[in-house]
Amino acid sequence: MTAIYGLFAEPEAVQRVVDTLRRAGIANRDITVISDEPYEEFEFSHRDKATWLFPLAALGGLIGLVSATLLTVSTERAWPIDVGGMPVVALWPNLVVTFELTMLGAILTTVGALLVTAKLPTREPALYDAEGSNGQILVGVLRPAGAADAVRSALEQSGALAVKTTD
Repeated sequence: MTAIYGLFAEPEAVQRVVDTLRRAGIANRDITVISDEPYEEFEFSHRDKATWLFPLAALGGLIGLVSATLLTVSTERAWPIDVGGMPVVALWPNLVVTFELTMLGAILTTVGALLVTAKLPTREPALYDAEGSNGQILVGVLRPAGAADAVRSALEQSGALAVKTTD
């Protein structure tokens, strides 16, 4: 058995089953909730809220900025060109390269972090049912192992419209 999940019509029932599964010893990371609309007033919709994407994008941008500065300054100083008394390192022409490499660092870091946090690519099948896109809310547990009976019981007692098992 790969997963057990239930389909619910009301978010109140989803919150009850999520609380029941936690009390049964199921870890938060093992409980999957899929809905076609957000339910901000319920706690189950806030458990995956924290993300490191913004700080990582800023760090990537900072690395791009430092790299661009080092590249432009070292390139201008490496060529022994007579600049007629003007500064060898010219900041205004370097702004284009600096901007582009800063954005490149931020974008590549964001895409990389997004792939890592979304666990892409993965060989593990995702828990999904088409009814989760048609107004029902899916609550499931991947690989319930020894807690399969407790999961099925919690789903059924909390008012699931249907309880399904995938292999």
